[in-house]
Amino acid sequence: MTTLSPENSLSAMLSASFILGLHPFVRTEAWKFLTGYYSWQSSQDERLTVNSMRRKNYNALCQMYEKIQPLLENLHRNFIETQNNIAYDLQRLYDKDPLGNVLIDKKRLEKTLLLSYVCNNQAEYQRGFHEMVMLFQIMVEHDHEIFWLFQFFLQKTEHSCVINIGVGKNLDMLNNLITFLDPVFAEHLKGKGAGAVQALFPWFCLCFQRAFKSFDDVWRLWEVLLTGKPCRNFQVLVAYSMLQMVREQALLESMSGDAILLACNKLIDLDADELTSAACMVYAELMQKDVPQPLKNFFL
Repeated sequence: MTTLSPENSLSAMLSASFILGLHPFVRTEAWKFLTGYYSWQSSQDERLTVNSMRRKNYNALCQMYEKIQPLLENLHRNFIETQNNIAYDLQRLYDKDPLGNVLIDKKRLEKTLLLSYVCNNQAEYQRGFHEMVMLFQIMVEHDHEIFWLFQFFLQKTEHSCVINIGVGKNLDMLNNLITFLDPVFAEHLKGKGAGAVQALFPWFCLCFQRAFKSFDDVWRLWEVLLTGKPCRNFQVLVAYSMLQMVREQALLESMSGDAILLACNKLIDLDADELTSAACMVYAELMQKDVPQPLKNFFL
């Protein structure tokens, strides 16, 4: 009987997560492995120790925040502005399911967002984070889990949804990808569609959250991104696949950039498995070509 090495075993588990998806019953625990909250090779006892450590670290951060909050409010205008932005975003956030049951606790969500802003110098706070963290609050039970899973998700996805880190790179590479794989559409976008691709930044800022018909679909795509399969920066291939959904109409009707953007914004209720499959086909097409070095470095 052949025994898999830890590296091969990890690869097999990630491949299974990518291909088959995660059953809702195991999602909460599986995400702790996918994000790096737990090591794939850890024992149950080790995981109990890690979870205890993460809880203590979270509590220490909360205590630190409580001590410096008055100072931040008095001396840092950006903090007050961020506080107001979070409060405004949460006020508009619909927190109930179709039956009227409350899905989330907005006060807990506000605490997580403010703590993340203070502690994460790279990501800070941007519009849309409240919708992302909401899904973490729905997924897991404890505040420290919500906080750390969000931080690890950002790290694992190379901060690709953060405006001042990954979003600009994604948009530039999406433009490069269109130019390389679809020069006809690229030429149209340079003319009548100028600016359309750059205006698609909400796709990346929200990690495509508004494009899907259910939370399960959002989690499904995010899980694919966390596996790192079939390649790095898979989110750009996802965006390319979505843009291809409006390509034919854009060319036939010689649509302007604003019209293309409007058509893209109407891409809702998508199926995560179908979109992932389409993006994988783009990746397969890419691998059959002599890829320019910038694209090769970005995806491989």
